Amino acid sequence: MGTALVTGASAGLGLEFAWQLATARHDVVLVARDEQRLTRLAGQLEAAAGIHAEVLAADLTDTSDVERVAARLRADERPVGLLVNNAGLGLNQRFVDGDLAAEERALDLMVRTPMVLSHAAAGAMVARGRGAILNVGSVAGLIATGTYSAHKAWVRVFTEALAVELKGTGVTATVVCPGFTRTEFHERGRIDTRHYPELGWLDAEDVVAAALADVRRGVVISTPSLRYKAASALLRLAPRSAVRAYGGYRRALKDEADEGRTGAS
Repeated sequence: MGTALVTGASAGLGLEFAWQLATARHDVVLVARDEQRLTRLAGQLEAAAGIHAEVLAADLTDTSDVERVAARLRADERPVGLLVNNAGLGLNQRFVDGDLAAEERALDLMVRTPMVLSHAAAGAMVARGRGAILNVGSVAGLIATGTYSAHKAWVRVFTEALAVELKGTGVTATVVCPGFTRTEFHERGRIDTRHYPELGWLDAEDVVAAALADVRRGVVISTPSLRYKAASALLRLAPRSAVRAYGGYRRALKDEADEGRTGAS
């Protein structure tokens, strides 16, 4: 069934991608920083699904580590037929008075790394005449709530441009744009989710299943769930002034929640 490489495979959506791909009989290359966690996961996948799971420990904010992953994507032995650019992080800070080094790491992880890895994968896949690239974006890319929104907007437009360039090559590019999803993402980013609407939450299993189904169909923009399809359509049609006002409203809610948490500590 071919080999899939998943970044950020040790947790969250990446972990779910690894499991669903393995149970669909794909060999997997697992990429994340925590080698011990990846090794444990690889053993579980091999035992449960009977596939080959390769561990590639890498810090995707480090250019030399990113190049090691890119080299694996270019390799002819056990060629990668699906790249899942999933690794990401949440920054629970304002930009103006925030830690610039943290912003630069986030930019490297969510913009530079998908670009470098997509370049390596696309070159190898086009030469073979088949393959797929799946980038994890977000509905946040349609709003204006900090640099995370900017990063995910870049991922969406980059994927669309890549899909145009790849047309007719046998290689596809898809960006999945979920909304709030129940994973470790918010906890790891120390993001208070108490003000997030309960109706807005998606399950990781459903998001990943929808994304992989859309990859198989060659869909360019994959938006799991009808409610987020509707929200995305509304955001695209709304005046940008209204979108910015919504972003300001969300920021105010977040600040209120942060103040409440600080006061209670």
